[in-house]
Formats: sequence, C-alpha cells, structure tokens
Amino acid sequence: MLEDFPFLERKIHYLDNAATTQRPNRVIEAIANFYRSHNANIHRGIHTLSMEATEMYEKARERVAEFIGAKPKELVFTYGTTSSINFISRSLIESGVLREGDVILLTTLEHHSNLLPWQRLKKYGISLKFVDVDDRGVLSEDDVISAMDGVKLLSITGLSNVTGQRVNIEKVVDAAKKKGVLVHVDGAQLVPHVKVDVSKLELDFLSFSAHKMLGPTGMGALYVNEKYLENLEPFLVGGGMIGRVTLESSTFADPPEKFEAGTPNIAGAVGFAAAVDYLFDFGMENVERIDRELTSYALERLRELDFVTLYGPTDERQTSIVSFNVEGIHPHDVATVLDEEFRVAIRTGHHCAQPLMRRLGVAGTCRASFYLYNTKEDVDKLVEGLKRVREWIG
Repeated sequence: MLEDFPFLERKIHYLDNAATTQRPNRVIEAIANFYRSHNANIHRGIHTLSMEATEMYEKARERVAEFIGAKPKELVFTYGTTSSINFISRSLIESGVLREGDVILLTTLEHHSNLLPWQRLKKYGISLKFVDVDDRGVLSEDDVISAMDGVKLLSITGLSNVTGQRVNIEKVVDAAKKKGVLVHVDGAQLVPHVKVDVSKLELDFLSFSAHKMLGPTGMGALYVNEKYLENLEPFLVGGGMIGRVTLESSTFADPPEKFEAGTPNIAGAVGFAAAVDYLFDFGMENVERIDRELTSYALERLRELDFVTLYGPTDERQTSIVSFNVEGIHPHDVATVLDEEFRVAIRTGHHCAQPLMRRLGVAGTCRASFYLYNTKEDVDKLVEGLKRVREWIG
C-alpha cells in the first residue's frame, strides 16, 4: 500500500476520510500527465490536443458511469455533491417537476448540502417535511416510509457522514416507487464505500464526489435517470451547452452536454476516472470488508473506555465512520492533543449537520473515519491517544 499512497510516508494516522480521502499515485500521475501532454479545451476544437482532451474527458464519463451502473449520458460531471444537489433542486423547479404545493421529505440526519438547497425552494411554495432520528442519532427506514404519503420527492443520505449509519436505500426506494415518490440519494459517503448499481436500485437521482473516493477535489457527478434527461432544464446556461443561439432565444445541446455549461474540470474528470480504476482493481467488496472490520474493531476498542460516549447504531448498520465524545473534554481539545502528541488526524465539530447535533444535545463530536489504506494500528493509536487525553485534561 505504501507504494500506492505517497502520503503514507508521513506516518500520520489519517482518520479523516469522511472529509476527504488521500490520493494514490495513479490519480496524481493521471492529472499530471493530462496537463503535461494533453491540455486543451474540449468538444469544439478540431486540433489534435483538443480531440485528445475530449476523448479523455468522455472516456472518464464512461468509466465513472460504469462504476455506478449508469449509462454515460446519465452521468453529469459537476464540482461535487453540493454542486450536484443545487443543480438538481433548481432544475426540478425550472422544469416544473416540482411545483407550488409539493412536499419534499428529508431527515434530521442530513448534511447541510442536502438541506440548504431544498430550503431555498420554500420561496416557490415548496414545503419541507422531516423524519426525526432517535436519541442516538439512528434513523428508522420504517419511519421514512410511513412519512411518504403526499410527498413528491424524497432526498436522503445513503450513509451518514456523522454516525456512519448505512441507510437501507433498497428498502426505501422500493417503497417510494410504489407510492410514486421521486428519490434523490446523497451518495457522498455511500458511493465510496458501498457498491452502488443505479440500474438495479431504479434511482431517479444520485449525487457523489470524487475527493471522497481517492479522486481530486472540485470534481463530482450527478446521476440523472434517462427518463428525465430531455425535459429537465439545465441549472447553468452559457458556453459549451448550446445548440443554436440567436439574440432572442437558444436551444441546448443533447444530454449530458446540455448540463455542463462553461469549461469543465477536465483534468479533474481524468483524475476521477483514475480513482475509479483504482477502486475497480482493488475491489469494492474489499473496501466494504475493510470498512466493516475497522468500524467493528473501533467500536469494540472505544467501548473499553468508560469516559467515551458513542453515537449512531453501533452495530452492523454502521460502517466507515465512528462519532464519539470524551466526557468533560471539548472535541477540539481532543483533536488537538491527538494530532500534536500522537499524529492521529480526526475531525471535530458539527460536521455540517447542525440540526443533528442539536438533536443529540451536543455542540459537536469527534469523528474517526476509515478507508482502504487504514489499519487496526490506526485504531489502536487513537485509543491510546484518548486514554492520554483523559489523563492529561480530564
């Protein structure tokens, strides 16, 4: 693994993967190679470099689409999950799919990126409805299903960035289809850790980010089921996505190009594809296995500490993320000591989920999150550090 990930040479116990993952050499070199040898704008140039760049960009789309079981035309490149959710929320309004009086169903488990874009639609007469979690921050899929009556669209996380709960999306989507409810899944944490096949799930929309799955920052994707492609209005308009333009009116290019106004992050797409290649070769079944093993081990070790409070399911529903607090010690102090004294990197704060923090009755939590290059040694170092934090500060 050391030869694949240059960051490992720094001997840092990196447990902040839910915020962003590290990059393998394959991704770094793919981006560097594009800029060294193929850099040009895409689609309209007829010179060699432009045609090479266009081919690399569209090959990247094919590869990322394949990763989630989508058709290339259903895969829109964006700047990340936040961008994708803003895109789909505004496009559904612009297209008349969402109208005054419609209800959108959300949960208190959601990241701000899967809350704020929908909140902005209230000025169009859209109502928001919420499914609450329990005192430990656990969401019941049955509660979600029970709340679907009269709902036009459900937007739900597939895997919580706070508690690590893997929501049973299959169960939720199946119920939504029977009730005629559209479904958008925030896959920012789900897609990097779990094999997702949109063709089997029959999803309407799925958003995810490259940087949470070994790829570059500023790069993401939005899956749009092909039945919406023709009638869905683009969120951004301008150069690169047009058919014919006059001073009075314009037509758009065919999907997915019509949804990608302006010069895209071409190198980012190339890096995204390289990250997907790495995950294909590594095997998502191995990613899931490592996640399960490390999460289970972390929960086991943290339960040994009677001064630690755990959040989330703390069972087989939880994967890749463990949130906790140390009794009597602010999360920021915990993280500072872990970093400076033990070279353990965790995330602290509200994790862009303030409503969930208020539901849990805390200002923030400590969060350790794992990926394929982590080991039990990282967990052991975390636990060792927490014991010392308690001795020194508690």
